[in-house]
Amino acid sequence: MLPEELVGLAQEIARKKCELQNIELKKAASGAPTRLYGTLSSFSNQKDGGIIIFGIDEKDDYKVTGVYDAQDLQKKVTEQAMQMEPPSRPLFTVAEIEGKLIVSAEIAECDIFDKPCYYRGAGRMRGSYIRVGDADLPMTEYEVYSYEAFKRNIQDELRIVGRADLNALDSVALGEYLVKIRREKPNLSGLADEQILQLQGITEKGVPTVAGIMLLGMYPQAFFPQLSITAVVVPGTEIGQTGDDNERFIDNKRFEGTIPEMLGGALSFVHRNMRTKTIIDDEGRRKDKPEYPLKAVREIILNALIHRDYSIHTDSSPIRLIMFNDRLELENPGGLYGRITVDNLGKIAADTRNPFIAGALEIMIDTENRFSGIPTIRHELKKAGLPPPVFENQRGVFKVILFKKQELNFQEVTGSLEAQIIAFCNEPRTREELARRFNFKAVSYLVSRYIMPLVAEGKLKMTLPQTPKSKNQRFIKA
Repeated sequence: MLPEELVGLAQEIARKKCELQNIELKKAASGAPTRLYGTLSSFSNQKDGGIIIFGIDEKDDYKVTGVYDAQDLQKKVTEQAMQMEPPSRPLFTVAEIEGKLIVSAEIAECDIFDKPCYYRGAGRMRGSYIRVGDADLPMTEYEVYSYEAFKRNIQDELRIVGRADLNALDSVALGEYLVKIRREKPNLSGLADEQILQLQGITEKGVPTVAGIMLLGMYPQAFFPQLSITAVVVPGTEIGQTGDDNERFIDNKRFEGTIPEMLGGALSFVHRNMRTKTIIDDEGRRKDKPEYPLKAVREIILNALIHRDYSIHTDSSPIRLIMFNDRLELENPGGLYGRITVDNLGKIAADTRNPFIAGALEIMIDTENRFSGIPTIRHELKKAGLPPPVFENQRGVFKVILFKKQELNFQEVTGSLEAQIIAFCNEPRTREELARRFNFKAVSYLVSRYIMPLVAEGKLKMTLPQTPKSKNQRFIKA
């Protein structure tokens, strides 16, 4: 960046009085920080990287303290950056504010095939970090594995189920599947059953795979008890609220069976528990309008079942479906896979985590594996007059949120999370209320990533602007 851009950024930070998802502040008035490895790692691993700014003291009301020696600081930061794997190459900028020098180090995002970037002195498992709000947190074993699985094309859906044999597969469903395969794929029609099953990822050397059990098993949960869908209806807008009779859940089910069976069960659950409005048109014809379009609901459930992580790291994690008074949420074990990000969901062809499961369902239940799921969800919600879906990808969990139109107090065209926060702040809200409402476990991340930028833009205001970090602070729509 240019020196004047660095000055502007420093002034913006002083106004907001907080670090951000992509900004880390270091004092560096008396020497170079000696352990930047966590920040170098987390910025290298996050989308669009990040910027370390030296010479601002966040503990002293974000005052510019200046750096001890701009030249030596750059040298020592570079030395630490070269101890990363792959090595990080910061881009430095020096600027002057009130006669004091500040230095920025821009850390570029690694290529997906080089992630995770880690500190060599600690090794990949202990030296890999991820940015959460304004903190650098060690990656979990699963987060490190997720990168390795993509780079090495590890196909967890094809791992052998050790306790299973061919008797674990439903013979009727298996027979129907083989008939459809031979009809739809002429190149396989002349092969023996055993060859087809191996080529299609259903078995490996005569033993069922995870894909085979989840698609055609007699009872998949005999081998994977938690590879299921848990579904609840909550009498409120957050977990923990109770109904008129002190009930925690209005409905509470677990759906087991094969992927097609779980899809059908979960879809029926949503249909049963949502209201349906009857509309009579000008010609006297009756039309039922559900709270959520079933085609969109089917897509989010189906996408979760197809694209969830089937590795050993998530064997104990079911898909979670929660219906609140104002929204429907679906949490999927396994974050976004490969090169896809939340920003380009439905806009580009995504890397497929489980291609054999996706391909088999095209044959079994006539699904489409053409990356049309997200566009279909958006189209169906728009057609129903509902806000666009909200997607969140946080530390190994992918979440889809569908909101009811009547519960929101903002224009239909604005379905962003920022717009939902503004609508919720029609009355003063604490940090904790906002975190519970939007299901953020890290309050600091919500505040730095969403709340404070909205304050800076004049869309929210603080009830105690002179003490921004007060425990009594509340935020209200400006």
